[in-house]
Amino acid sequence: MQQLKHARSLRVGRFSQPGTVYLVTTVVKDRLPIFSDVQIGRRVVTEMERLHSSNCVRSMAWVVMPDHLHWLFELKSESLPTLMQALKGRSAFEVNKAHDAKILTWQKGYHDHSVRAEEDLVEMARYVVNNPIRAGLVRQRDEYPLWSCEWLLE
Repeated sequence: MQQLKHARSLRVGRFSQPGTVYLVTTVVKDRLPIFSDVQIGRRVVTEMERLHSSNCVRSMAWVVMPDHLHWLFELKSESLPTLMQALKGRSAFEVNKAHDAKILTWQKGYHDHSVRAEEDLVEMARYVVNNPIRAGLVRQRDEYPLWSCEWLLE
């Protein structure tokens, strides 16, 4: 129980603000590598694209790893908690419905970093999309199917 109290205290004083850029990481419950199945990962991508198209966010870069995702975006509307609830809830619903089984459950919470003006967004995007290389899943970014970035990265 102490761990939960501490987790909540980390959120004290946080607020989300439209126009702010965030780097968010969220994890599958028990770190099950269900996104190793690319079709399951694509359902999460579809939900991120829906949120982008509906003008809730401006997606800058993302990668869906086997058991978690990293997403760099500018918040356009809604609050960060509402956005994350929409992403996690709808993606889990769609994945579970498609497989007629409860195969995707997200871990509660997420890690967010509010990007400061002086931070280099292109470097952060490069960090996000190079995760599969650092994890040893691929040798080159283009070999990995579940990522996107609004910038051309060398």
